[in-house]
Amino acid sequence: LKMNESQKVIAKELLKEISNRLNFLVNVGLSYLTLDRRGPTLSGGEAQRIRLASQIGSELTGVLYILDEPSIGLHQRDNQKLLSTLEHLRNLGNSLIVVEHDQETIEAADWVVDFGPGAGIQGGEIVASGTYADLLANKNSLTGQYLSGRKQIMMPAIRRKIDPKLLITIEGATANNLRDVTVNFPLKVFTAVTGVSGAGKSTLINQILYPAIAKKLHDADVEIGAHKKITGLNHIDKIINIDQKPIGRTPRSNPATYTKVFDLIRDFYALLPESQSRGYTKGRFSFNVKGGRCEPCQGDGFIKVEMHFLADVFVPCEACHGSRFNATTCEILYKGKSIADVLNLSIQEAREVFTNHTKIVTILDTLIEVGLSYIKLGQAATTLSGGEAQRIKLARELAKRDTGKTLYILDEPTTGLHFHDIAQLLGVLQKLVDAGNSVLVIEHNLDVIKCADWVIDIGPEGGKAGGQLVAEGTPEQVAKNAASVTGLFLKDVLKPVATKETRKKA
Repeated sequence: LKMNESQKVIAKELLKEISNRLNFLVNVGLSYLTLDRRGPTLSGGEAQRIRLASQIGSELTGVLYILDEPSIGLHQRDNQKLLSTLEHLRNLGNSLIVVEHDQETIEAADWVVDFGPGAGIQGGEIVASGTYADLLANKNSLTGQYLSGRKQIMMPAIRRKIDPKLLITIEGATANNLRDVTVNFPLKVFTAVTGVSGAGKSTLINQILYPAIAKKLHDADVEIGAHKKITGLNHIDKIINIDQKPIGRTPRSNPATYTKVFDLIRDFYALLPESQSRGYTKGRFSFNVKGGRCEPCQGDGFIKVEMHFLADVFVPCEACHGSRFNATTCEILYKGKSIADVLNLSIQEAREVFTNHTKIVTILDTLIEVGLSYIKLGQAATTLSGGEAQRIKLARELAKRDTGKTLYILDEPTTGLHFHDIAQLLGVLQKLVDAGNSVLVIEHNLDVIKCADWVIDIGPEGGKAGGQLVAEGTPEQVAKNAASVTGLFLKDVLKPVATKETRKKA
């Protein structure tokens, strides 16, 4: 920006303010964003950090800030900038409450409150409350056990070997900030795509690889990002993108209907002797059609009260008291439970009720396997987190018979997950690969990256300074690459964590 002397004097204060505000955005890890980026295209973490940057600029004191997982989508390097920003807010005289699973954030906290001991109905208690050191010493805290090294997410003993004949290759990718990139994606292994925020990972996978394969295999009507060519698609016959979008937009959608287990439960209730004698069919046990559902609320379980100039209010239906079904339908019982009672059970409780019914148990076991034993069968889709929705989708795919030639794509599957949940998720992903499938994850979480067979690191920076292939290889090979920012942080997690037990042996 060229200015003469008089213009410099006039613009001095204005330029200082503009510079300060831009620095705030850089300090919360948003240096890669363009200023004309549209609001709806921002991730939840990015939008939250923009709001945080605006607060830093106000220099307010005596304010209580509440942040829900601000580290979502951040590379470890950018996370350190974010923590410095949060500490700056605290030092100004403010209070911060942060809901977080990130280890660095927990370490930096002055006080930690740990909830548990489990999730859902198995949680709801304060397990630990104190300093970081207190948390590490607390044997009842699952979080403390992972942070102290008493429990660990273990690396695989042997990494799968790459078959040079089984590759999908994207050549000359130039979409968004990608700079004529050519990348090989090995198949029948667990691959992690890494890089700092805004490096071009999502562009490469979600805008080129997935749409190109979906169009070729399933004739999908999708827009494909700019690239010269893609080869090796004959090695797979199915592609599944398991994202964190909701499993349904209305409270009628729930884990039972999405995984199709509710169809099997309704079939079973229709075969009970009492149902047979009354002439009830499968439709009687649906809250979507007339017959068995509660008509005043049409099977919703609540009544919507429209409020002028305010958000609509939902009140429990007075006729069915939220059960969704009419009284006569609820008279049909199995082990003392009506169809409405079954929807109110947790996945674990439902498994115990239907323990002798193989088809039902198979689907429920996949939900337990992905760490969702605590959610209710009939829990409204609108109340599920992004991570829970993603794992429900994964469970549905696990329940299907796979061909052994499927490519699974997951974009940051660890978002919102505790260390213990990540360990369970990794077990499921490794099981998919063991069955002959290919798994590709876009990820910042080092515990996931260290467990991958192959790492593709995009960078070196975000935005215009990114879009290149920086490193590829096993986690150990990437860790040795001096040009890789991810490799720098990966070095530490590839070393085994010393616990009290291992120190004693030493």
